[in-house]
Amino acid sequence: MFAYEFMRYAFWASTFIAITCGVVGVYVVARSFSFLAHTLSEIGFAGAAFAVFMGINPLWGMLLFTLLGSLGVGELSIHSNQKESSISAISALFIGLGVLFLSLAGSNSRYATNILFGSIIGVDLEGVIQLTVLSLLVLIIIAIIQRQLNFDSFDHIGALAHNVNVSLVGIIFLIVMAMAVSVGSQVVGSLLVFILLTLPASTARYLGKTIPAMIAWSVGLALIGVWVGLYLGFITNWPVTFFISVIEVLVYLTVYLAKIVKR
Repeated sequence: MFAYEFMRYAFWASTFIAITCGVVGVYVVARSFSFLAHTLSEIGFAGAAFAVFMGINPLWGMLLFTLLGSLGVGELSIHSNQKESSISAISALFIGLGVLFLSLAGSNSRYATNILFGSIIGVDLEGVIQLTVLSLLVLIIIAIIQRQLNFDSFDHIGALAHNVNVSLVGIIFLIVMAMAVSVGSQVVGSLLVFILLTLPASTARYLGKTIPAMIAWSVGLALIGVWVGLYLGFITNWPVTFFISVIEVLVYLTVYLAKIVKR
């Protein structure tokens, strides 16, 4: 399998993507941003479609749209009393824009499928390097603000009491989350990126008792999902996204049911 260059690139890129989504996902779940992650994935689809329309790399269009969208939608979700309805309306708008941009670009259905469901097998060396740099940037930012982020995510009242600048931390995390969505979309696509951002971290909450333990479990489960998914996709020629989704869902349900039985 590793005799093929495209598989080596796929494992290299997916490893960094899984680590990034695993780390960021812990805070996405802790801050109850799962719905926002889903919305950003749809905004990312519109961004990628816009990039195709403009003739540039879809990753950069996705990154632009998710960065702007995360700040706007994130603030809306915090201050709006009708945040679910408002965010749903925004999601519908960006899905429509994505379809429009693809139509104007004259892209075929296969290209649209790659944006929606990912195409990690087709990532070249330049794409792998871009994903690696973005992943490392996300992890560096998380490391810089991790103490304040831990405080704000797991003890918001305590963070306020200790004069943590929760607004700044929140804005920085929204930016990090947007970058993680753009990076993760390269594996599972813009439509299903929330899988890597939520399911491993949700499972990790049942398995880890401390924040470092939850991060370790989340990263480990994300890595297992993408590695096994790539292997199964290689030997069956079925979509990698399908296997990643099934693996993460089965692991989550197994741990969840085990906890119920134990109680």
